[in-house]
Formats: sequence, structure tokens, C-alpha cells
Amino acid sequence: MTKLTLDDIADLRAYEREREDFRRQVIALKKRRRIGVGPFITLVFENRDTIRFQIQEMARAEKIISDEGIATELAIYNPLIPEPASLAATLFVELTTADDMREWFPKLVGIETSVEIRLPDGDVVGCVVDADHAEQLTRDDTTAAVHYVHFTFTDEQIASFASGRSELAVVHANYQHAAVLSEENTAELLADLRG
Repeated sequence: MTKLTLDDIADLRAYEREREDFRRQVIALKKRRRIGVGPFITLVFENRDTIRFQIQEMARAEKIISDEGIATELAIYNPLIPEPASLAATLFVELTTADDMREWFPKLVGIETSVEIRLPDGDVVGCVVDADHAEQLTRDDTTAAVHYVHFTFTDEQIASFASGRSELAVVHANYQHAAVLSEENTAELLADLRG
């Protein structure tokens, strides 16, 4: 997928005019690309539209109007637009109470390295943590609520992924759950893999 440039990001006034329709489209898109794994881990598989939405909303919320400010956001988020034969996802640890956060964040250190896609033929594609984000988010005593992960496939693994239902699994010592991808999930992610 082509990375975003300054020309792809609308200025604030232009974005306000398109925001309602674009937001509705991205919400529907994310619904097809969001996969819950167990009680409180969710992955959203990113693409060019979801990342453009993220940057537009950041610019809107923070009133970023300079090219330099937008360029900074592009540098942060463009790595989450997947290359052909790869997937990129935002992993959310969705805990809502202070007690749950105190209990689970220390237990889930390393969760960002514990995600895999189990293919119909039995092969497994493990995740790789986005290096730039890992530097900011990885700690020894607790985990962050958000992580960025990538999956790189061979041609054979893409063919297997296309052939049937895959599973998204978390294989952390303290959190072991899996979810079967729906046909809709598979179609969305296959489009990313095929570029």
C-alpha cells in the first residue's frame, strides 16, 4: 500500500467538510478489521484509510496546521500502513477499571510479542513489534495499553491464508486465547496481503 504524504492530509477546514462521511466509512471499515481475542485484547488491522483517519483526527484534536506538524504525524503513523505480504495492527489492552489495570498490566509484560496468526494448513505467522514504538512503549514491570505489531507472510502462507479460516491467537503465559477470523476479516486482510 502506498504511504501517505502531505498531499493526502486535508487541512482542517477541508477535513471538517468531509469528516462526517469519512468517519462513517472508517467506522464500518474498522468493524471488519477489528478482532477481539479473549476478554480484553483487541487487534485492529490498519490500512491506508484507517491511518489517514488517525492522522486527520490527531491534526483536528491538536490543531496541527503546519506542514512540519503533519510530517511528524506521518512519520509516526505511516509505518502502520502494511507493505504487500504483510499486515500491521494496533493491539489494545482494553481494561476499564483501575483495579483491573493494576492487576493485569504487570501480568501482561511482553504481550506485544505473543500474538500469532494460525493458518489453515497448520503454519503459524508470529508478530514482530514495531521497533520505533517498542522503544517508547516497552517496560520491564508493566505493559502499555496500546502496542503496534506486524506480521510478514511468504507467498505460501498467503495462499494458505486465502484457503480457509485462520485464527488470531495470543500465546502469553498469563493470557492464552484465540479467535477464528470471519470471512469478512479474511477478505479484508487478504486485500492487504496481496497489496
